[in-house]
Amino acid sequence: MKERLAGFGLMTLIVPMAVLGYLLLVWIGFFGKSERGRAGVRALDHFVNATLFNGYAWESVSSHAWRERERRWWARKIIWFTDLFQQDHCKRANKREQPVVDLVLQKGLDEQTIARRHHG
Repeated sequence: MKERLAGFGLMTLIVPMAVLGYLLLVWIGFFGKSERGRAGVRALDHFVNATLFNGYAWESVSSHAWRERERRWWARKIIWFTDLFQQDHCKRANKREQPVVDLVLQKGLDEQTIARRHHG
């Protein structure tokens, strides 16, 4: 329950900032520096991966799709779509990101950060 309350509290702050961030990202896309826009798009990609595809927050949709290509229909669709723009995009993304995924899992950085109380 403590984790849910903390999550709700954070979300009431983060969601409005995320909406503003998205609007700023659109503005940057038209008028700003590519580097700033690229970082925002990357963060949005990771957000979509974590929320819509139940993936890791530190991994892109493309890398996740490559890992799941044998098991998930949506992964094959994403690979097909990205190949229209860049051949082997998802494979390359996974090759670049898999060491990060492995390190995060090895260090336990994916584990719960708000400690649960043990009743005993």
